[in-house]
Amino acid sequence: MIKKFFVTCLLSIILLNNANAAGSSNDSTSSKVKSDYDKAIVLVKSAKKYEEKDKNNKAIKRYKKAQKLLLKSNEAKPNNADTLNYLGFTTRKLGDYENGEKYYLQGLNIEPNHIGINEYLGELYVATNRIDLAKERLKILENCNCEEYSELKQIIDGTKKSKY
Repeated sequence: MIKKFFVTCLLSIILLNNANAAGSSNDSTSSKVKSDYDKAIVLVKSAKKYEEKDKNNKAIKRYKKAQKLLLKSNEAKPNNADTLNYLGFTTRKLGDYENGEKYYLQGLNIEPNHIGINEYLGELYVATNRIDLAKERLKILENCNCEEYSELKQIIDGTKKSKY
């Protein structure tokens, strides 16, 4: 009887340990590695915060790192509108409006109503004194009921400054 009790306890302990190990966060297959795209988005958000604090050198360093990661991401998974949006954004923020515009337009070929691309391309058009084209982007956003519409409208109207 005691022997049966010990065997039952021992089996219970073994089964509980195996069950805990199977759901353990130490399992190497359960850990997620961030993609180049995800890492780039973190850098872009950080760069924007530095820009708001007028720490432009730190912002530029992050935009450059983000751009490199986005280029790798675009190479691995081409024709993703979100990646092209951020490629356009980082490229524009680094002062290369021509190539930034190319990325935006490539993204719009994939997803013509992409909210982010339409806003940022509109900002690029304002920065390059092409207000009529910026207004076309605004027209596309007018029914989105989103902050991107009001942001672009304020930039076009000159009531909000944008750090291009």
